[in-house]
Amino acid sequence: MWDASINGFRAHLRVERSLSQNTIEAYERDVRILTRYLVQAQKPVSPDAITLTELEGCVRWAAELGMTASSQARMISGIRTFFRYLQLEDLIPHDPSQLLEAPKTARKLPDFLSVEEIDLIISLVPSLDPKNKNPDIVQRNVAILETMYCCGLRVSEAVGLRLSQLHFTEGYIKVLGKGDKERLVPIGGTAMEHINIYIQQYRQFYKIKKGHEDILFLNRRGQGLTRVMIFLIIKQLAMMANIKKNISPHTFRHSFATHLVEGGADLVAVQEMLGHESITTTEIYTHLNREYLRDMLVQFHPGFHR
Repeated sequence: MWDASINGFRAHLRVERSLSQNTIEAYERDVRILTRYLVQAQKPVSPDAITLTELEGCVRWAAELGMTASSQARMISGIRTFFRYLQLEDLIPHDPSQLLEAPKTARKLPDFLSVEEIDLIISLVPSLDPKNKNPDIVQRNVAILETMYCCGLRVSEAVGLRLSQLHFTEGYIKVLGKGDKERLVPIGGTAMEHINIYIQQYRQFYKIKKGHEDILFLNRRGQGLTRVMIFLIIKQLAMMANIKKNISPHTFRHSFATHLVEGGADLVAVQEMLGHESITTTEIYTHLNREYLRDMLVQFHPGFHR
C-alpha cells in the first residue's frame, strides 16, 4: 500500500507540479523515513489509517536518532505534502498531518558580500591565469560572475544559460529556474558587455560538441560547465581576496538580493527576480537588511556606545 501511494506521489510531483528530480527524491526520502519508523515501531499502519500520534512518534524517533531541527522541519514538510496529495486524490478520509508541528529552527542568515568585495573578487579573475595563456577562460569567468551578481542567478541557472535566452535589445535574459519555471530578469550593461566580448572574441571560434550549441558558457572542449567548476573558481578567488566569509556561488545571489533590499527595492520585485515561489523565502533579506543597519549603527554612530 505504501509503495503504491509513494509511486503515485512521485508521479504527481513530476507531472502536475513539474518539480526537479532532486526535489522529488527529497520528498520521497521524507516519506520513507516515516515508513521505516512504522516498521521499527512495529506499527503496520496503512496511509489511510495513520494518525497524528504515529506522525508525532516518527518525529520524536528522528530526533532521538540525531536529526537536526532543520532536517526534522524538512521531513515534516515532505510528509505534509504527501498527505495533502493523498487527500487531493481521495485516497485518505482526512489529512492526519494538519496538526503536525515542526520544531522551532533558528533562521540562519546567509553570508553576503559588499559591493567592494564583489568588485575585488571579479578583478582577481585574471590572476588565475598569471601567464595570460587563457584569455578566453578569463573573459568567460568574468562574464559568469558579472551575470550571477547582476541577475541574482543560481549557479545551475548560470551554467544552463542559453544564447537563445539572451534578449539584450530589451535588456532582459530568460532564466530557467527550479521546476523548469521560466522568469525574465533584467540584465545590466556591464554583464551584457562582458558576455558580448566572450561570444564575439572567443566562443564563436570554439569547436562545439553536438547538443551544446546553444549553451552560453562553455569549456575548451566545447561543452557546458559544471556547477562544481564554478564553485572551485569562486573559492579560489575568495582565498586570493583574503575574504574569510563562507563564500559559494550562492553568495553572489544572496549579495544581489541584499543590495537590492538595502537600496529600497520592493520585496515583491525581488521575489520575482529571484524566482521564489513564496514571498516568505524572500523575506529573509529584510532580516539581513536590519542586521546590516544595526552593524552600521554600532560601527559609526558616536552616541551608540555612550
